Formats: sequence, structure tokens, C-alpha cells
Amino acid sequence: MNTIDWSKEVNSRKDDLIKDLQGLLQIKSVLDEENATEEAPLGVGVKQALTYLLELGKKDGFEVKNVKNLAGHVQFGTGKESLGILCHVDVVPEGDGWTSNPFAAEIRDGKIYARGALDDKGPTMATYYAMKIVKELNLPIKKEVRMIIGTDEESEWRCVDAYFQEEKMPTMGFAPDADFPIIFAEKGIADFDIVQVREKAELEKEALIEVMSFSAGRRYNMVPDYAKAVLHSKNKQEVIQRFHDYLTEQNVTGRDMVENGELILEMDGVSAHGLEPDNGVNAGLKLAAFLAALSLDEKAAPFFTILADYFTDETRGSKLGIAFHDDITGDLTINVGKLHYTNENGGRLGLSLRYPVTNNMDETKRYLDELLDRDGFSIEHYSNSKPHYVEKDSQLIKTLSKVYEEQTGEEAALISIGGGTYARSLEKGVAFGPLFPNREDIAHQKDEYMYIEDIVKATAIYAQAIYELAK
Repeated sequence: MNTIDWSKEVNSRKDDLIKDLQGLLQIKSVLDEENATEEAPLGVGVKQALTYLLELGKKDGFEVKNVKNLAGHVQFGTGKESLGILCHVDVVPEGDGWTSNPFAAEIRDGKIYARGALDDKGPTMATYYAMKIVKELNLPIKKEVRMIIGTDEESEWRCVDAYFQEEKMPTMGFAPDADFPIIFAEKGIADFDIVQVREKAELEKEALIEVMSFSAGRRYNMVPDYAKAVLHSKNKQEVIQRFHDYLTEQNVTGRDMVENGELILEMDGVSAHGLEPDNGVNAGLKLAAFLAALSLDEKAAPFFTILADYFTDETRGSKLGIAFHDDITGDLTINVGKLHYTNENGGRLGLSLRYPVTNNMDETKRYLDELLDRDGFSIEHYSNSKPHYVEKDSQLIKTLSKVYEEQTGEEAALISIGGGTYARSLEKGVAFGPLFPNREDIAHQKDEYMYIEDIVKATAIYAQAIYELAK
């Protein structure tokens, strides 16, 4: 059976593959809870995309199942063990600036353009055809092969929660929803707020400046690129001069103005994904560090002092005393993605903490609770997506590495990341494609596309992988 020409098998079905993919891409499967119904709990478009795949599977002779209109599966084969392939058909909103209709699935210059072409409808259809090839060749397999179809990956993952309440967890699997070669380890992700619950009894210095409001950032996982503070001060010119000096010293841009007697300071930063805050410049932390050096009022002083003492020019948790590193996933990182303060309600920070797979987050959380309590702060809205890791010498990793190398002629380097992929929904799963090395990652961007040749190549890889893992 090693003589199977997987690329030839895919190319003989290429026209049908692209036609069925276009049909899926032409469905606007964006989360729409405002118009949700019992039959379409996440919106009509999302339900339509799920139904499209299930009906395709039924037509092609697969067993299909709809789970609460939130997820479903297409499967074939039997056995005590099972191979799960976790895909999703929901997409992020299309946004502006497209060259063509984002749901037309136009093909130009060897690429198919549509929202979801790369994330995740292109690889979903590639996986479907990979299963179809193995099934149609009537190859001997000893496992149940199941494509699990999610509909809420871009939001709250309610699809996988609902699915695994009803269905068993596959023995092993992969998610075609990231990069090739193989992502075998993903950091844990703890998102939480640090909230000011009390202020200092008295200040050692006279308060010359009252902070009326301060804000930067809207998302835990993004580095804020803009910050604004509104101050009440009798010495406005002195503050403005110090602000200009600080902008020069820090090599950042900003602005000052006076409106209705209040001094407004604005600062610019550089946005980046929160999984590596050092790729950006946090405007909120830069402005907070400036404010912390001023004579602030009783409520504001401890909030900006905490920011300066624990987070300024520091993304690895050293100042907090929680720095951690392992050889699997590297450093613990902290992104301060949301910074908000008002003189009525005090301060609140939103943090995304990405921690290595061997880090004990429960101990870290207990330590932070005690430390912050001493400073008059507490943790709220804590959520923790635990690290995901598959041993390098596992059958899953060895098999996928072999397949990738045979199909591409390139080394199957193992990748660890600070982000979270759909693979962490599986107890023993990795992220496997579809983005090939040196290809531009345009998921979630305007003019999202996938090369037709990459779709064909990925389908061949997935077909061989399914057969090798299930035989």
C-alpha cells in the first residue's frame, strides 16, 4: 500500500474539491447571536455551513451526526480506537477593503480568495477529501476516522463543549487549523483582571495632580497602541514640559491638549499579538510609567505605582516574581492588554499570561493573590486554558513527521507556540497545517486566500496521514 500516489489521487478529484470548497466559502458563516434560533443557536449562516458539510458527507456515504446544531461529525471505519480531525466552519467578520466579494470565492492567479479560505474552510475541505480518498480506495483501516466539525472556534468554543458532552474523545487526532509542519506544544493561557479594591490611607508626598481618567487597550491578547489620560492639575505647563521630555527619552509619539480646564495626554504605541508583547510597544504602560513619577492623588498613586513597579519594560514576570522558563515552550509572558482607571471607580487591568507547559499555574495564581492583596488589589474574571503538549516520541508525532517529510521532502520540525489552536480541544492532538513554511499568514485579514496548489498538497498530506494513523 506504500505505492499509493496520494497527489495523483487528489488531482483526479481536484475539480470537485475546489467546487465543493467554493460552495462552503460562499456561505457567510459569521456568528450572529442577535438572530439566533433554537435551530440555529449561533446564527443562520453558521448552521448553513454545518449542514452543507453534513449533507456532503451523507451524499458520499459517510456516517453523519448533528450535535445540538452546534457541532457535528462525518465518519467512517470502525475500531476500538479512533482518529479525530477537528475542523471549524465559522469565520470571523469579513471587514473592509477587499478586492473582491469576500464570500464569492473567486480564483485569481492560482489562489482562492474568501473569508475562511485559510481559516478554516480550505483545510476543512482538504481534510474531507482526504477522508473521501481513503474511503473510496477501500484501504484497510482499524480505527474509526471522524471529522469533528466546530461552529464557534472564532468565539467561545461552545461547539466543542457541546460535542464532547455527547460524544467520546478520540484516541488521537489533529487540527488542520494552524501551521505545518507540526505544532506539538502550546502554552497555557490565563486571562484575568487585576482590580483596585482599596487605596492607601495617606500619601507621603503632596498630591498636585488628580487623574480623572486613563484608558488603553480593549483586548487581553493585543498590545495597546494608544493610551489617553485626563488630568486635573494646577501646574499644567510643568507637566507638559516633562511629558515632552519623556516622549523624546522614550522615542515615542504623543500629544497634549487642554480642554475644559483639564489636561489631556495621549501616547502612541505599536500593536502586536499578546502572545509576544515584545513585538509591540505598550502605549498604556509607557503613559502609566510617566504618570507614576508625578505627584498623584491618593486613589491614583497606588494604581500607577503598581503598573510602574511590576509591568513597565517587563513582559516575563520577573518584577512580579513569577518568571518561568522551560525548554519545551520557552518563557512565561505577560501582556497588559487592558488598562482603565477613573477617579470614581479606581483602576482595572486586563492581563493575558501565557505560561510554559511545565509551569504550575495554580501555585502562580496563589502567589499573585497574596502579593496583590498586600497592595490593595484583587484578581477577578480569571480564566485558565491549560497548556497542551504531546510527547515528541508519540506515535502521533512520529507518523505525522514521516508523512510530512515523504510528501514535501522537507524536515518536519516541531513547533511550540504561545497561542492556542483548536488542537487543545483534543486530549492527544496536535495542530497540523495548513499553512506551509514561508507562506504569508493572511487569516483574519482582508483578501484572505489560499493557494490552490497548497490545498492540493495539504489534501495529499492529510490523506496519507489519515491512512497511516488509522491502518
